[in-house]
Amino acid sequence: MQTFTDWTGLAPQDRGAVAAIGNFDGVHIGHQAVIAQARDLARARNVPLGVMTFEPHPREVFAPDAPPFRLMNAEARAHRLKKLGVDHLYELPFGPALATLSPDAFAARVIADGLGLSHVVVGSDFHFGKGRAGSPADLRDLGAQLGFGVTIADLVHTDGVEVSSTSIRHALAEGRPRDAAAMLGHWHRIEGPVLHGEKRGRDLGYPTANMSIAGLHPPRFGVYAVLADVLSGPHAGTFHGAASVGVRPMFGDNLPNIETFLFDFAGDLYGTHLSVALVDFLRPEERFDSLQGLIDQMDLDCRRARDILASL
Repeated sequence: MQTFTDWTGLAPQDRGAVAAIGNFDGVHIGHQAVIAQARDLARARNVPLGVMTFEPHPREVFAPDAPPFRLMNAEARAHRLKKLGVDHLYELPFGPALATLSPDAFAARVIADGLGLSHVVVGSDFHFGKGRAGSPADLRDLGAQLGFGVTIADLVHTDGVEVSSTSIRHALAEGRPRDAAAMLGHWHRIEGPVLHGEKRGRDLGYPTANMSIAGLHPPRFGVYAVLADVLSGPHAGTFHGAASVGVRPMFGDNLPNIETFLFDFAGDLYGTHLSVALVDFLRPEERFDSLQGLIDQMDLDCRRARDILASL
């Protein structure tokens, strides 16, 4: 997959793609349906399949003090889009240059002239341009004038409920990762580099890989059975494990993070990138009367996680 972060000056061979447009936070089954329609059109025309998205998320620009809401960072989203067979990822830098464009200017300067897209696919709830003033119908009219086609995809429902990033956030906040996965079409994953921590887990007999969750919508704090992919380095591969998400109340005031213990693993993961999939919520985060009480509970957590993951 080729990533473009500039919407001007594309080479002729990089133009003409069919692209799905949206923020695609979570890349849930509704997003996948939009991308699937774009894929079918791209294959029929023998042109690249593209996805146009924005970084940072526009909501982070317009409401910088709002609580973290993203389901995915840019790295995780790119990995998921690559798995869906996307050829061109247009990850456009969102700032004043884009935010102040009118719907007409966005269609002309970004879609038609900048990226040279031949066709775009958007969801029926898509809005674009300054103040989100442009509707899907407006985009279809502008495409007819500017020479690109437009397909408007219906929203996707499961069990009568509209699939949305908001619904997925609710499921995760309530400790229901399997319900979130049903709407995502994949496990909810937290991805990023492994960071140095206090190394308390090593002293407890449970060395963990520590990762930040800054900027992400936090799932319910507690312990989870997880699948972990080591994405880089000499230990690359997939492992079963247990992870704690939260603020570690046994050890004072701390920023929220995720600490993952990989079963049957030995090695140094510092600086490598990890993708941790939340499978089942085991218990809430809690404070114990002693370190031995914590260790005994971790023993139970890991045995339960092993049983759950063995059945997948």
